[in-house]
Amino acid sequence: MSYPEIRPRRLRRSPALRRLVAENRVDPAELVLPMFVKEGLTEPRSVPSLPGVLQHSRESLRKAAVAAVRAGVGGIMLFGVPADRDELGSGGANPNGILNAAIRDVVSEVGDATVVMSDLCLDEFTSHGHCGVLASDGSVANDATLAAYAEMAVAQAAAGVHVVGPSGMMDGQVGVVRRALDAAGHQDVSILAYTAKYASAFFGPFRDAVESTLDGDRRTYQQDPANLRESLREVALDVAEGADMVMVKPALPYLDVVAAVRSAVDVPVAAYQVSGEYAMVEAAAANGWIDREQAMLETLTSIRRAGAQIILTYWAVEAAQLLRQRY
Repeated sequence: MSYPEIRPRRLRRSPALRRLVAENRVDPAELVLPMFVKEGLTEPRSVPSLPGVLQHSRESLRKAAVAAVRAGVGGIMLFGVPADRDELGSGGANPNGILNAAIRDVVSEVGDATVVMSDLCLDEFTSHGHCGVLASDGSVANDATLAAYAEMAVAQAAAGVHVVGPSGMMDGQVGVVRRALDAAGHQDVSILAYTAKYASAFFGPFRDAVESTLDGDRRTYQQDPANLRESLREVALDVAEGADMVMVKPALPYLDVVAAVRSAVDVPVAAYQVSGEYAMVEAAAANGWIDREQAMLETLTSIRRAGAQIILTYWAVEAAQLLRQRY
């Protein structure tokens, strides 16, 4: 049978029918809100290239975390912006550093009501802006960086974080972090591995938010945008080393990678809708070129459809509220 007996439009004729037969749906519990906390702030400060996103003070971070929980988001990913940086990024492992203090603040405020995650990388803490320790020739020294990651992971776990997110794309980072956590008695702390993190132009506004000092690029450790099979190799290594969840970053330009990773593993797959993706939609909507809410939900649905069970997005709270209204 074919047309006129078969009419696919029958299932599109009303909102109720479309909801009933929808193949994919974003749930607020699958959304994770990235949050920035800056040392020394007494009031939150806006990030011009990320409309609606703030650098928080410790106090405003607590309040925003509570608001996120009330909206029903599944998790919070914390990024620290320190007052001082050094060559080794030592502030990342400092128990009293801004990121570890923020972890304690948020965990004490929300407990287990949401999943508290933390970025595990040195780039926010190094004076040179790279994700690791530099060798004498200026390159990023993989193995020396791993030792720093191990120390940083234990400090974050001691602060009470539920999930650490090693994001530096160093070879062996997941295994080193897993062993360090276990040796320190933190067997229950999970690892969300930034498995396929590409050297992307879409990270620009994020670097404003963390006040990045990077001069140059990260192409010697982040992935080439041309490569997909390389991501499958990376994800196999990360899962073998003990990753509990894996992530693709960015999301929208790499939906094929999200789908391929989803097909390759049996652990939860996350995707990070990064700052540039968010900023493009916000800019277009501000100019009246697109419908902001519709574009927001469409982009999130496309990431879910590609296979991401978890989505990190700066729209997490607003999207959760909209989704609850619609469904």
